Amino acid sequence: MTNVTTAQEFLAAATQKAAGDLITALDGLPPGKRTWQPAPAARSAMDQVAECAILTGTVADTVATRTAPDTAFMQSFVGEKALLAQEESNARALLETNVARVIAAIRNVPDADLETEIIMPWAPMTLRALCTYPFWNMSYHQGQITYIASLIVE
Repeated sequence: MTNVTTAQEFLAAATQKAAGDLITALDGLPPGKRTWQPAPAARSAMDQVAECAILTGTVADTVATRTAPDTAFMQSFVGEKALLAQEESNARALLETNVARVIAAIRNVPDADLETEIIMPWAPMTLRALCTYPFWNMSYHQGQITYIASLIVE
C-alpha cells in the first residue's frame, strides 16, 4: 500500500520546502546585491522575500479565522514591505515565524472545510486554494530571485 497523505500535509511540507528554497536563492546572491534592482521598475530580492514573509502571515490569519484581510491591510502592505525589505534579518525572522504559523493553520483545516469559500477582496477563494498560496508565492519568487542572480555580472 502506498503512503497516503492529506492535502493539508502535502501543502504543509511543500510550503516548508518552498520557504527553504526561497532562502537558498536569497543566500545565493552576494549580500550587496540582495536589495539591488536590475532595472528601475524591477523588484529586489529582498522586496520579494519581504512580500512572502508578510503575505504568508496574512494567509495564516485568513485560514485560521476564515476572514479576509480588510482594505486597510492592502493600503499599508506596500509601505510595510518596503521597510521590511531593508532589514534582512527581520525579514528572515518574520518569514520563519509566519511559515510556521501558516503550516499550523493549514494542518488545522478539517477535510470537510477545504471547499469553504472566503470572500477575498478580488473574488471568493476556497480554503483549499488559499492554502496553496504560500507555496505558490514563495516558489514563484524563488524563481524571480534566481533570475536576478543570473543578471549579476561581477
